Amino acid sequence: MGLVRKKNRAKTTEAGQEQCEQLVRLSRTQKKNAALSLQELGARLVKLTDEQLDKIGLAEDILKAVKAAKTIKKHCPLARQMQYIGSLMRKYDPAPVREFLEALEQRKRRQAAKPERNEDV
Repeated sequence: MGLVRKKNRAKTTEAGQEQCEQLVRLSRTQKKNAALSLQELGARLVKLTDEQLDKIGLAEDILKAVKAAKTIKKHCPLARQMQYIGSLMRKYDPAPVREFLEALEQRKRRQAAKPERNEDV
């Protein structure tokens, strides 16, 4: 998580040459923001139903941690569990989870935007 590959912006003129990549170090703030975004993603996962969680196809350890977080009612243990979920999420690609949650939100928005029909007429 500390290093990111960044493409060199220098253009090459010869056809056979590729752009070289450099390692760029993330700042502490960037690391913290990435960790917080994964924790927020975990918090959104905790709000889902078990059926929705099964549709995502999460890793087994993340799924167990999310289901354990659903049972926690106190604030401090729940905060620790969210941090744990965030640390587990760093091991895996969060893109499929984000895509699933975005699709779920779009579906909810479409249903809310539908005009309700009057059945009493």
